[in-house]
Amino acid sequence: MTSTFRTLTVALDAETFPGGLPSFLVRDDVLCWTRREAGLVGFGEIARFTATGPERFLEADIWWRHLVLEADIEDAVDCPGTGPVAFGSFAFSKASDHESRLLVPEIVVGLRDGQAWLTQLTFDDGELTAVGARAALERWLGSVSGEAGGAGGGSAISEGAVAGAAVVDPPAPGAAEAGAAVARGLPLAAEATLHTGSLSEEGWMAAVAAGVDEIRAGALEKLVLARDIVATVPTGVNAAQVLRELSARYRECWTYGVDGLVGATPEMLIQVEGRTAQARVLAGTLDRRDAEGLAGSPLEFAERVLAGSEKQRHEHDIAIQSLTTQLAPFSEAMNAHSEPFILELPNVWHLASDVKAELAEVEGHVPTCLALINALHPTAAVCGTPTSVAGALIRKLEHLDRGPYAGPVGWLDAAGNGEWGIALRGAVIESPQSVRLYAGCGVVDGSVPETELAETWAKFRPMLEALGISS
Repeated sequence: MTSTFRTLTVALDAETFPGGLPSFLVRDDVLCWTRREAGLVGFGEIARFTATGPERFLEADIWWRHLVLEADIEDAVDCPGTGPVAFGSFAFSKASDHESRLLVPEIVVGLRDGQAWLTQLTFDDGELTAVGARAALERWLGSVSGEAGGAGGGSAISEGAVAGAAVVDPPAPGAAEAGAAVARGLPLAAEATLHTGSLSEEGWMAAVAAGVDEIRAGALEKLVLARDIVATVPTGVNAAQVLRELSARYRECWTYGVDGLVGATPEMLIQVEGRTAQARVLAGTLDRRDAEGLAGSPLEFAERVLAGSEKQRHEHDIAIQSLTTQLAPFSEAMNAHSEPFILELPNVWHLASDVKAELAEVEGHVPTCLALINALHPTAAVCGTPTSVAGALIRKLEHLDRGPYAGPVGWLDAAGNGEWGIALRGAVIESPQSVRLYAGCGVVDGSVPETELAETWAKFRPMLEALGISS
């Protein structure tokens, strides 16, 4: 191994991508960040950084900047996500034993705004060429058919594509039939089972009631309480299939996969492109099943119940204020929606607001996305406010180490660009047959434990459906 980190990025023909990047989700160990047809998919691993504790974001930032500082970068595309890239997942809590991590893949395939590319990353001293990069991707995709627990079909790069277009063969018939079963909400082969997590439903509702009491006593304004359940899938957990299902069903969300953490989040913590930063804040939730059988437009029902609710609006206002206050010191201009909009997802409606900021130079340079995350996390949307009081109460009431749940998940490049969502609507694959699912709710004055419990089941639904479990 040499001390030089080297990368080669070559253009691909985006028009030949069958179904966009989700068609590359064929390996259970794939690194994934996709929305609609675009994003990044990574294969392999050539470097890894891990950290725990309150300085985990800054330590990761320093490691990454040192790694890319003297990197040999050849980039024929030159857009966000090209060149050196790392995928990452961070623990929610500074007190968690869960290791936060950055992973540098061997191969990255990217697609955005009609542009497609392939990047090979290495520490080896061999020559990097476009032909070699395509051959490396071919090896990763072609190895799927020989692996137990793979997607069930080989994949190949078409050598006949003049511009180096990536063409992925469709899954084998067995995988397609399994996907159809999931689409109908049926369990895969053997019946999957659900088990109580850290707290029973009764215990969790008691925690919500205790949180409401603290709010009414004036200790805090908002508290976010999470719970977990464990799914056992006797036939095995197919992570690639889960990611494909999520990317197809939840197209307005960001589907993520990093080292066993999988999900589809509707909430963008921070997206950085040059000097522009953007975020999407959610707070206020309504189960779409609540509108079943009612007369009138479902969207009008959502607007009336969500936007017309003082409780929901108050919860949303707290979340927006939390983000904009923390982002302000890094910004020279900022704007946010004056009124939240209704975000429609297959399982729920959310009150949502988008925030955009022009970043200011701090000590002579624009802050990196990890530096921004260090300042922003945790937001009121996933913790509460005041943060310190809410965090202490979470540790007291949840009886749960959230691990990476509700922590930042995403990617960054050498230029400081990146996209980091909040790891919601997700799960951790703990063993070949076991998955731990997480869901949380914002608790404010007026929250009803039974209603909050029902909301967690609505938020579990994306992962349960992707696992082929009826809900």
